[in-house]
Amino acid sequence: MSFFSKILLQPEVEEYLGNVFRNKELISALGTLEAERKYESLLNCLSHPPAFTTVRVNTHLASVKQVKNLLFEEIHKQFKGLSVPVLRHPELQDILLIPVIGPRKDLQKQSSEVIVGAQCGNSVLRGAHVFVPGIISASKFMKAGDVVSVYSDIEGKCKRGAKEFLGTKFFIGNGISELSRSEIFSSSGSLKGIGVRMTDPVYLSPSLDNVLSSYLFLQNLPSAVVSHVLNPQPGERILDMCAAPGGKTTHLATLMHDQGEVIAMDKIANKVKKIKQNAALLQLNCIKAFCCDGTKALAIGKREDGQEGPPFSAESFDRILLDVPCSGMGQRPNMAYSWTLKEVTSYQPLQRKLFSMAVKLLKPGGILVYSTCTVTLSENEEQVAWALETFPCLQLQSQDPHIGGEGMRGAGLSLDQLKLLQRFDPSSVTLQGMDVNSLQDSREEDLILLANKDCIGFFIAKFIKLNSK
Repeated sequence: MSFFSKILLQPEVEEYLGNVFRNKELISALGTLEAERKYESLLNCLSHPPAFTTVRVNTHLASVKQVKNLLFEEIHKQFKGLSVPVLRHPELQDILLIPVIGPRKDLQKQSSEVIVGAQCGNSVLRGAHVFVPGIISASKFMKAGDVVSVYSDIEGKCKRGAKEFLGTKFFIGNGISELSRSEIFSSSGSLKGIGVRMTDPVYLSPSLDNVLSSYLFLQNLPSAVVSHVLNPQPGERILDMCAAPGGKTTHLATLMHDQGEVIAMDKIANKVKKIKQNAALLQLNCIKAFCCDGTKALAIGKREDGQEGPPFSAESFDRILLDVPCSGMGQRPNMAYSWTLKEVTSYQPLQRKLFSMAVKLLKPGGILVYSTCTVTLSENEEQVAWALETFPCLQLQSQDPHIGGEGMRGAGLSLDQLKLLQRFDPSSVTLQGMDVNSLQDSREEDLILLANKDCIGFFIAKFIKLNSK
């Protein structure tokens, strides 16, 4: 069942991605029809949100049971009494799962319309309200307090301030306008805050903005798996090389019971500021955040006495998390991906520079975890094959927990190597939607299994450094 059309890609990007998922190794193993089915399933799944909202509990400040109860009360209030459970993940003990209700096909479309940009539309499908900067167009006579239908302009063709838009648009729900059309488009200053408060979105997810903010962190399921796979220990020195906005950084610090040192780096100052804000909000003291280009993180000469920040000495970290910048083609929902093929394929060289730096900074016996939120071979399995050939000191390790699928064929890795990798593949589940009745009839173990599969596209590889390079 597909409520929206498949993700809209640039023709050259769709051809590229199609070739990735029709590679000779894959077709030899699956057959042409099954490979084609999985590819089409992937394109459909990417335009829809995951089946669950995932939150990570800040166990540094509260117990999972406490937060689960508070979250259940909040959702019951937001959903006007609907009985939606909050599930604790059995393998990720600090993770809570909230089923997403939808798509809801019985919503009545209103005559007054608001058109939002594609990115804003994606956020609404995951529980956000419409903020003023995301509004592109509104009906001519829209007033504050009007019930309006919200549409996503996935092709980016609606002109700002238009009074009507007849182009391609997708209905994403109804809400109440907080402002009139004239207030939105005639203001001399740039307005912020909520423009439309969503009351009946197509996909019903809780709005968690400023909800229990010190106790929980909104995080995709595979993103939470990464920190558990790295498995940082109290007292260790950990490096998060591309850390912003700090979700994984704060998770690592929490898993270490705030004992030891977590160095977080990002090359953009505003993003480093966000990491520090999140660390302060969650009351984690072992995090030290620095503005630094990860490709320049290695000290060439002797470090100054008392120097805390980068560049760092070689082989000075016990564990390193390298969640690299990537093409982001696993993010959901994404009804329109506007990048060109040149942009999509531009990340591999940067990822290799960062990986090479990580190997130099890692102690012998240390653990390196590499991850992306994309579905291409070139940024995932091909990078693993390159790393194993380039760095004889590295060896692939099994991952715990391992709740995603194995790696994808096509990069020349052995079946044993593929089993050590972890690829979260949205095409592995059939879109089925969820309503309150089906939710009540479902067993908890079946819902957990669905949450493990129906998530964003993601990739994880874990290495151990056996000796000095």
